Amino acid sequence: MSTEQNEMNEELKNSQAMEDQSLQDSAAGDEVEESMSFVDLFEQSLQQVPYGEILTGRVVQINPDFIMVDVGYKTEGQVRTSEFTDREGNVGVAVGDDIEILVERRAEDSLILSRNKAIALRVWDDIKRIYEAKETISGKIVERVKGGFAVDIGLLAFLPGSQVSLLPLRDFERMIGQSMEFHILKYDRKKNNVVVSRKTVIEKEQGELKRQTLEKIEEGKVMDGVVKNITEYGAFIDLGGIDGLLHITDMSWGRIQHPSEFLKKGDPVSVKILSFDREKERVSLGLKQLTNNPWDNIAERYVVGSIVEGKVVNILDYGAFVELESGVEGLVHISEMFWTKKMKHPSRVLSVGDTISVKILEVDGEGKRISLGWKQTLPNPWETLAEKYPIGSVVSGKIRNITDFGIFVGIDDQIDGLVHVSDISWRKRIKHPGELYRKGQEIQAVVLSVDRANEKFSLGIKQMDKNPWEELQDKYGVGGVVSGKVTNITDFGIFVEIEEGIEGLVHVSELSHKKVKSPKEVYQVGNEVTAVIKNIDTENKRVGLSIKDYESSSDSTTVKNYVDNKEKITSSLGKALANLKLNI
Repeated sequence: MSTEQNEMNEELKNSQAMEDQSLQDSAAGDEVEESMSFVDLFEQSLQQVPYGEILTGRVVQINPDFIMVDVGYKTEGQVRTSEFTDREGNVGVAVGDDIEILVERRAEDSLILSRNKAIALRVWDDIKRIYEAKETISGKIVERVKGGFAVDIGLLAFLPGSQVSLLPLRDFERMIGQSMEFHILKYDRKKNNVVVSRKTVIEKEQGELKRQTLEKIEEGKVMDGVVKNITEYGAFIDLGGIDGLLHITDMSWGRIQHPSEFLKKGDPVSVKILSFDREKERVSLGLKQLTNNPWDNIAERYVVGSIVEGKVVNILDYGAFVELESGVEGLVHISEMFWTKKMKHPSRVLSVGDTISVKILEVDGEGKRISLGWKQTLPNPWETLAEKYPIGSVVSGKIRNITDFGIFVGIDDQIDGLVHVSDISWRKRIKHPGELYRKGQEIQAVVLSVDRANEKFSLGIKQMDKNPWEELQDKYGVGGVVSGKVTNITDFGIFVEIEEGIEGLVHVSELSHKKVKSPKEVYQVGNEVTAVIKNIDTENKRVGLSIKDYESSSDSTTVKNYVDNKEKITSSLGKALANLKLNI
């Protein structure tokens, strides 16, 4: 029996002795003798009651203020009803129930009982025993207090915030109302103070669980776990007291942008042990390894040349990745998307999630690469282009783009024709097509060529008009006299504009019969000169002129005779050559 119980018993005995003495002094006469016998019997029964101890009694009556309890010993005691009443005012006991109470003292013809003291006395005994045995005690977290929680273990104990969990606690309110096991860190009965810990209980449980798990772990084994935490590079799986890392690359044979797309915290999951370092207690886990590798025998399932359907899962500058099945993706390079369109980025025509038909171009099972073609599933407009637009035909279209080297003209929805800068004008020297044209402008052009192999469609604007160099031959011919202004002076001669956009060169040797060191000594830009045409190169767009030949002629007749004689000589020479060939 504890010291407190001894003190309570001693107090009750002293109280009883004083009451006995008072009864003896007041007894007198024959009538008193009869009552004395009753008192003696009552006193005798009271003397047998163990004051300060816990007894089991039966509820015999319930009143608003007191509950009458039969504790044996031919007597009854009373306990306050409030000790059995909850916060809602409900009395948690009924007539006939057996309850534990502590006998405090005697009052007149009844015993004063206490349920609370019985509970407290029992709890303190349990606290001492549990603390010494390092066992756990059940309790319920009832409210938040400064620095932690109040826990009902039969009396209110203090649970520090640092002793609630292994991890920092974020949701404090979630803990209120939970019942669990606790370790007793320390207690002081005199100060009515008890400090408990949930953290140590968890550590002990996990330690035992970890020991059991370590005994079972081995490479290649499949184990059940729970997703404990998710990061960008993977997920940590609680296997039972020990965590293993499931890397993102080992989650699925397919593409995963983030582990959270595949797993959620708290999910149960079966995983395969890929590697285990027992000394460092590091475990690598795999999930995709529980299924067959989809790249095995890939060439048998995806034959080169076959058409299959897939879903666009990623788009990059150079193409789009298409998922053919879970874990198998192929690349449609941007060059394999369209026959004609020159796309700046695949996202202009495709979106993630699109389902498209593609052709298998190449399969590399070892390198896990599949090359796909999208344009191969679409009609090739280049196959009928030459028939639709014959060479020499005139087409119309809007200018779609203007570059340094030419103009792209939209002939239909799929094909652009190129007018090279050299095919814009016969006469003008064009530095940039933007000087003459604007985007969206409607123009006409002549079809120059269709190169199906290289997918080139060439157009010409200048070809809409007759070649002025050919007209020059018909209009003047060799020996003809022309006049024009000097447009440029170089060390080797001067350039003379014969017509708009057509220049002829008077070589320094053809300037005069006199020796000319530098054309700049004789001519200036803008001078008007007259010369004889010495030669015309239509293909290379060159005209040779001579001023000295013109000056050597006394009049126009002389010049004409010069020309006629030259033509006759040329004609005679031609006939002679022809006869020579016939004789041969």
